[in-house]
Amino acid sequence: MTNNDIFKKLRVALMLRDDQIVEILELVDFRISKSELGAFFRDEKHPNYVECGDQVLRNFLNGLVIHLRGTKENPKNPKEVLAKHKSEIPAKAKESATGEPKQAKTAFKKKTSFKKTTPKIQVVEKVKFNNGKNKKS
Repeated sequence: MTNNDIFKKLRVALMLRDDQIVEILELVDFRISKSELGAFFRDEKHPNYVECGDQVLRNFLNGLVIHLRGTKENPKNPKEVLAKHKSEIPAKAKESATGEPKQAKTAFKKKTSFKKTTPKIQVVEKVKFNNGKNKKS
């Protein structure tokens, strides 16, 4: 198992986004960009794949300890930190491509539901299409 595999599995297990991983690495004064980080998570056959070094993984693990447990002066409960991550994920998933939460859209639909009072008028008469084939009776 490579360092990249370990890094990927930790990211998935802890439900971390790239920006959160960058923040965790900054806790131990290790700066890395999102694009450099994305190169670690690529497929091994991809041309922009970069092998994760021991130093990057070591700094991530040390930063993760600080992120989850806190420092001696300011300790944290790891379960609360993980619960906070879990609560943020469904809120992000509910946002649509326009950036509006789904709840706002459904509330709007409920307010503006109209009942159809008039029957639908048929504009075009019903036509049977044979797709250009003549059927023999």
